[in-house]
Amino acid sequence: MGTHGRVLIIDGPDELPARLERRVHELEQRWSRFIPTSEVSRLNRAGGATVTVSPETMHLLTCASAGWEASYGLFDPTILGDLERAGYDRSFDDLTQTVGPGPTSSPGQTADARRAWLARTTSGIETDVEAGWARLAPGIGFDPGGIGKGVAADLIADEALAAGAAGVLVDLGGDVRVAGRPPASAPHWSIEIDDPLTSRPFDSQSSSDLPIGVVDLAEGAVATSSRMKRHWTIAGETRHHLIDPRLGQPVDSGVAAVTVVAALGWQAEVLAKAAFVGGPVQGLGLVAQLGGAALLIDEYGHQIAGDGWSRYFRSPDRLAHGHQAPEHMAHELGVPS
Repeated sequence: MGTHGRVLIIDGPDELPARLERRVHELEQRWSRFIPTSEVSRLNRAGGATVTVSPETMHLLTCASAGWEASYGLFDPTILGDLERAGYDRSFDDLTQTVGPGPTSSPGQTADARRAWLARTTSGIETDVEAGWARLAPGIGFDPGGIGKGVAADLIADEALAAGAAGVLVDLGGDVRVAGRPPASAPHWSIEIDDPLTSRPFDSQSSSDLPIGVVDLAEGAVATSSRMKRHWTIAGETRHHLIDPRLGQPVDSGVAAVTVVAALGWQAEVLAKAAFVGGPVQGLGLVAQLGGAALLIDEYGHQIAGDGWSRYFRSPDRLAHGHQAPEHMAHELGVPS
């Protein structure tokens, strides 16, 4: 999944950590667009034909389609061609800071991207759960990068609890899902929120950067979309992986990062992408409408909190005083967990 992961298990079986690690790698093998044999890669190569997929991939596609519909297309999992044209045509570990232009003929939107976006009435993803097949509309490509870590975190958390864990925290690249009992003596799960303008890479061991605050949850998920870490340069122009599907280009709005709290990991990921694209008015309004809470940070470090954010967030001046966490948020996007 192009990132590092961590799982914290409360009172689970001794074999559970190794089992969950294998499970994450299994999901990556099914979902990565950079693995030619993955189910997602086969789906993208099928040219509109049906492809038999596993229940896990079916769930991923179902969540992605629901996210597209709920966000009015601001979250679009079918922007693979736009990502590749922006230069993100290989794993980020293999992507140098200066790359050549991406392919000119790849799945994705037409040259008149905005008109095509406005004309779409479906996500372009068709599934038949009972028959076990999926297919994409001709001319589009599916990118799981904007939702896959959240779906995986949800599946791993559910599997940990089903195996007997009393509680679990799943952190995949900074997108976090918590469920069950928190660590002993803790009243809730507490997740630090990095400052996108100063934070180190995910695998850094540096502790010099202070968080902008902490999110407290009894249960739920936190996801962040940021353009500050995954970026590269083409012909002197800085590009990143967060695409505005209305234009088919990386978002250029002055937003640095958006962090969202939601009931499930995939919901938090979807809403973080949609809010990043939609911006302070449309984006934050959408998150509140769908039952989430969000914080937007612009490129100057200004923080804009959406409705409900204060229910979960402790800023630095409140860290020493504690903060009562709400139970959890309602599932508003319409797909069962």
